[in-house]
Amino acid sequence: MEAGAKREAKKENEKENEKGLLAQKIWSLSRDRLLMNLRFLDVALSSLRFRARPGIDHVFCDANTPKYAVIYYDPAHIIRLYRKNPANVTRLYLHILLHCIFSHSYRYDRVEQELWDVAVDMAVEQVALNMNISGLETARDAERSAVLAQWKERAGTLTAERIYRKLREDRLGVSELLELGNLFRRDVHEGWGPAETLEITEAQWKKISERIKAELKSFSEDKTDDMSGDKSILQNLEEATKEHYDYGDFLRKFSVSGEDIQINDDEFDYVYYTYGLSLYGNLPLVEPLEYKDVNKIKEFVVALDTSGSCRGEVVQAFLNKTYSILKSSENFFRKVNIHIIQCDSEVRRDTKITNDDEFETFMREGQLEGFGATDFRPVFAYVDKAIESGEFENLKGLIYFTDGFGVFPEHKPSYNYDTAFVFLEDDFEKPAVPPWAIKLVLPVEDIEERVEREV
Repeated sequence: MEAGAKREAKKENEKENEKGLLAQKIWSLSRDRLLMNLRFLDVALSSLRFRARPGIDHVFCDANTPKYAVIYYDPAHIIRLYRKNPANVTRLYLHILLHCIFSHSYRYDRVEQELWDVAVDMAVEQVALNMNISGLETARDAERSAVLAQWKERAGTLTAERIYRKLREDRLGVSELLELGNLFRRDVHEGWGPAETLEITEAQWKKISERIKAELKSFSEDKTDDMSGDKSILQNLEEATKEHYDYGDFLRKFSVSGEDIQINDDEFDYVYYTYGLSLYGNLPLVEPLEYKDVNKIKEFVVALDTSGSCRGEVVQAFLNKTYSILKSSENFFRKVNIHIIQCDSEVRRDTKITNDDEFETFMREGQLEGFGATDFRPVFAYVDKAIESGEFENLKGLIYFTDGFGVFPEHKPSYNYDTAFVFLEDDFEKPAVPPWAIKLVLPVEDIEERVEREV
């Protein structure tokens, strides 16, 4: 009996080993198929590793590893997929690879995960379908294409971020969201999320994405290349590789040095202080300084585009965000000179803020005016005149919040202050700003998250 059991166990082990080897061969064939059609993915493909885990009923990729992303799978599951249609495994491979290239896992702890799962799966399937690779068709692709066409009408460019934003706005019912998930899901995302090694891995994948983007742009010049007419992968790569700015850090660039009333611990000598207390009882020999040199925002201009195409609630949300940053004691002098200028084709109102109470009053009672056409030039002429009249002593910067559709000044302002045009991210391409100005695009979620925290 014991010998028979051993033989059965040996046969079972051999069978499992055969399954494992066959699954490895299937993955290898799928990799070769992708390389034949998408040669620019060579480095990305070499950054994936595979690890069999018999018994699991799904495939997932652990992105939280320092050198490679690891795909976990059940060999029997991969063999079943391949027998149904060899393209199933190749599309699964491509699906996971695109998640890595587009850095979808690195926002997982900062989003509504159920919505993000659906959004990223839709985005990568859109790219895979648009590649038009012969022989990679799978079941329900026609249905996927039809749904994606409808979503392109609703959300514009089908990047994960824009699909996610639309899902948050529309708040689909449970059944509709479940149907979308089932239609576009090929893997699960349990290996996503923050980890100690995450930053290293993210930097690695971002570097790979930059290389792919550069190669794709050169390939697109070759009209015989299959990718020449497809922009969806480039659009997703732009999202993955764009720089993300902290708006608070950006505002602090406009700070100036000055004295603020606070204990200066850096220049306080505790030796003389304690010696005086021990020698005279309660009389220290030296008191701490009651002022300190700090860098804070003192003079500043916020120009608000209140033209018809820049909605009032959007302007208000931006102003709320700016105020929540500026009102912090780390950023704000007690006495300031901040001008909030409302403008469309002309300056409609200039509200001067000199302290925190006035800022509070403006945020509570201020009304937006304008809503005509857009012309940026009157604001700069107005600020230049204010400098000439002595209204500003050391103006460091002007931030112009706008949709960007207006007339820009031809020349840099006469006085030495920095200018930034700030746009809210949406489905439309942002116009080029003058070379002397800074262009900053803020994600909608960045404003919404800060406003929600304030509430």
